[in-house]
Amino acid sequence: MKTTFWILNFLFVHTLLFSQNIDALVMKKLPEALKEHREFVSLPCDATYPEDMTANVEWMKDAFTRRGFEVSVLETETVPLVLAEKIVDASLPTVLFYLHFDGQPVDPSVWDQEDPFVPVVKKQNSAGEWEVVSYEEFLKKPDPEHRIFGRAAADDKGPILMVLTAMDLMKQLGRTPAFNMKILLDGEEEKGSAGLKTTLEANKKKYAADHIIIMDGPAHPTNRPTLTFGCRGIASATLTVYGAQLPQHSGHFGNYAPNPAFRMAHLLSSMKDEDGRVLIDGFYDGIQLDDKTRKVLSDVPDKTEDINDRLAIAEAEKVGSNYQESLQYPSLNIRGMASAWIGKQTRTIVPDKATAQLGIRLVPESDGDRLLGLLRSHIESQGFYVIDREPTKEERLKHKKIATFTGQKAVNAFRTPLDSPTGNWLTGALKKVYGEEPVRIRTMGGTVPVVLLIESLGAPAVIVPMVNMDNNQHSPNENLRVGNFINGVKTCIGIFSQPIN
Repeated sequence: MKTTFWILNFLFVHTLLFSQNIDALVMKKLPEALKEHREFVSLPCDATYPEDMTANVEWMKDAFTRRGFEVSVLETETVPLVLAEKIVDASLPTVLFYLHFDGQPVDPSVWDQEDPFVPVVKKQNSAGEWEVVSYEEFLKKPDPEHRIFGRAAADDKGPILMVLTAMDLMKQLGRTPAFNMKILLDGEEEKGSAGLKTTLEANKKKYAADHIIIMDGPAHPTNRPTLTFGCRGIASATLTVYGAQLPQHSGHFGNYAPNPAFRMAHLLSSMKDEDGRVLIDGFYDGIQLDDKTRKVLSDVPDKTEDINDRLAIAEAEKVGSNYQESLQYPSLNIRGMASAWIGKQTRTIVPDKATAQLGIRLVPESDGDRLLGLLRSHIESQGFYVIDREPTKEERLKHKKIATFTGQKAVNAFRTPLDSPTGNWLTGALKKVYGEEPVRIRTMGGTVPVVLLIESLGAPAVIVPMVNMDNNQHSPNENLRVGNFINGVKTCIGIFSQPIN
């Protein structure tokens, strides 16, 4: 018993000292790191403009080369990829880190600053309003609650700077990474990673790794260190139903010409019950949550009342018994609908057609093509003649109900077991830094296009999200909380220092 006590006491003290030492180093390094972050975020990074992406590539080549990485630029038909490698010892395992340097497009007119690519620091006043802080004042004494506003400040240039800063501090500590590192930087993640997909076959050996870490996405809303072990996939479809071949005067043909908007409403309502459960036969096949899994899901420190307050909803759908459970099932979503005109363009007509854009979020137990097939079969079961094109006049005269249905290629889901060697290694690394278990999320709701990379390499993958949940990702006024930057650097140091058993 005494031996056990002393071992546990030693581990606790060692963890505490390790964490305190990192805290001091990070805070001392912070102003310099935030200057570099500002420089990087100031480079426009909408992949629609290749010349802007070239400037980002050159910046990263220089930044990683200065940290002792061997840097390759992998040309594609669209935006180049950057691969930075650090081989510590050929006998050690290799970890591939995936990050991206592109950001979503911007509309400056809806941002609360002149230029979304010129970062602005703000703090929140007692009324909850954001006030600008001068950069000079900010750098003298960065506050963890300050926010840096700018496109890609969080998604995903923030994590890139966390990695670079961690490498600087590793050098100061006299440490080398505990494994070989490959850092793959994607310039088109926000547009589906088309360039990356074209390089997978030719560069399979170059990308090869024993473990994959995806540094993208937001941490748990508590901002506690977070590990996410999978993500949902996505399949999409477009559905159109028809009335008369042209819009008709509602006075002359109301009660006579079928209204496709009502027809669409009836069809869509047949797909879900009032509690949000999908009614399509076989949609949830293969999903089984045992007691162990339910405990993992309930251990995530979510508060239903906080989630509902943020969404401003009185009650959630009943697919799962809590938020995390709801993410373990495939979902059917109406992404948008259109029929005729509204607002100032409203007309007294019976529409000629109604269109709905549908999205299916996938889990590993569900296959996108199978679920699209089930969706099509359900539409047929409701009495529709289903085709993949506009109907001809002859078809309109013959069939009472016609639907055009087209499905888009799916991106699959992935999930790595929480108790896998990869999961245990990362859990141990974060516990060493923070002295507590990280929040471990079985599946996140979003989809990452890097799933094809995971499937190609056949290596276990875990997402290590580090930015704040309320970062306005993809929206105006995207921001990075400074406290998350600090913890992100600590997280990187903890992972880089942790040997893989």
